[in-house]
Amino acid sequence: MLFKDLTQDMNPHQAYRIKKLKRQLERAESYEEWKSTALKIDEESGAQEWKLDNSSAYFDAEIISHRLNLLRRYRTSERTRDLMYILREGLTYDIANIAHPLLFTATYVGTKKIIEDYIDEVSKSLAFVASNECQSLSAQEKLDFFEQCRTAYGQPAIMFSGGATLGLFHTGVCKALMEQDLMPKVLSGSSAGAIMTAMLGVSKPSDVTGILSGENFFSEAFHFRKIGQILKGDGGIADVRYLKKFLVENLGDVTFAEAFKTSGLHINVAVAPYDASQDARIMNAYTSPDLLVWSAVLASCAVPVLFPPVRLTSKRYDGEQTPYMATTRWVDGSVRSDFPQEKMARLYNINYTIASQVNPHIVPFMQTDEQRYRSDMLSWPERIARRQGKVISKGVMDFTRQRMGNVNALRRLMDHGYGIVDQRYYGDLNIVGNYSFKHYGYMLQNPRPFLFKLLQREGERATWPKISAIETHARVGKTIQHCLELLNYQQNKAEHVKAEHISV
Repeated sequence: MLFKDLTQDMNPHQAYRIKKLKRQLERAESYEEWKSTALKIDEESGAQEWKLDNSSAYFDAEIISHRLNLLRRYRTSERTRDLMYILREGLTYDIANIAHPLLFTATYVGTKKIIEDYIDEVSKSLAFVASNECQSLSAQEKLDFFEQCRTAYGQPAIMFSGGATLGLFHTGVCKALMEQDLMPKVLSGSSAGAIMTAMLGVSKPSDVTGILSGENFFSEAFHFRKIGQILKGDGGIADVRYLKKFLVENLGDVTFAEAFKTSGLHINVAVAPYDASQDARIMNAYTSPDLLVWSAVLASCAVPVLFPPVRLTSKRYDGEQTPYMATTRWVDGSVRSDFPQEKMARLYNINYTIASQVNPHIVPFMQTDEQRYRSDMLSWPERIARRQGKVISKGVMDFTRQRMGNVNALRRLMDHGYGIVDQRYYGDLNIVGNYSFKHYGYMLQNPRPFLFKLLQREGERATWPKISAIETHARVGKTIQHCLELLNYQQNKAEHVKAEHISV
């Protein structure tokens, strides 16, 4: 963190108090406890002073200050048309670069106060336009304005990576976000992340708490085959029938279209054709409404070597199950599209993404925001090494494919390797597992209560430091949604009263 800059002149007593508070932070049992301790650290370290200083290389404070003053003036003087004009003008979550990741690393909680004040004022201004205090607009004009705002502002998405049993980490991420009412309505997942996505996507909102308690996960999803069976070459190391049984029991014969009607969530499952010449796809209620969710998740979990490629199953209008693209076999989506950000952005008007990353071959190489956005001279060697390493790896795999492409097993291995190296594994906000060697021993264990609680708590703890940034990014969008719900409710109520009056 940037605390190095803020605490370098600390006296021994301050350093001791902060060290003690950080130990308390590590032992926090809830977000409320974590936040309370984090605020004390910010105060003790002097980080709060950073919040009051508008100067920063990462955002344009002048633009934000000017807009903040205009919004306050127009709202308090009830100049509604001017207020709407200014709101429309800057309706984006990262206006003047206020969403820059390094604006959320100098303190544990919050960011520059002027940014917090600006977002608060935008929310107040939107609420004023929707309220009964605003008399200069008709109900329909208000509805039209907020519909435009929703389209202009967009919505967030959360993406769950693969990671076998380590994917239980995602349950902690979901639990922490749901407790703060910050869970996006658009979800994607590949492999283990596809299971998390689907579990939520086929469930009623009232059943989600039960899912996050873990009981649905306690199953023999991994059952390893005998050496003799593996040597026959007709499958993977694990028996896919056990995983299929687990998925069918928990997800039922529900299509993507039916899942959306049940949960109201836009779920996306990443899958990849076994033939690497074809691009990976995301399955959802738009692209494959009749596809059975369990079938897509089974394909997304078909990690090469661990499980064999699988065929997909859809449900016809009369309820009969039929093959989906019968001649194509599918494998784990994380092989070529762990985080399908661009495809989802086109379908759902995504403005920012939250990535929950636990893939064991990715996490050790991921950088923090501070490392990724450093621009000083000392960061150049690592930056160059990473870029050139990626270029060289892709070049070697390309060369091998060209020279030995007639060996099918080697060609497929190179294709999958190329897909892994060539992906982008970061979202706009990243929640990443903190691994030690013991985590690799958890990977292919069947979920048990102790392991579930352990990994879920790791997911919660990794999410808590990100909640402040997520709240900041989400607040305006949530205000727009709440205003729309209020206006629609009022309109429906007025129409109902009018209909009753006519019938009388």
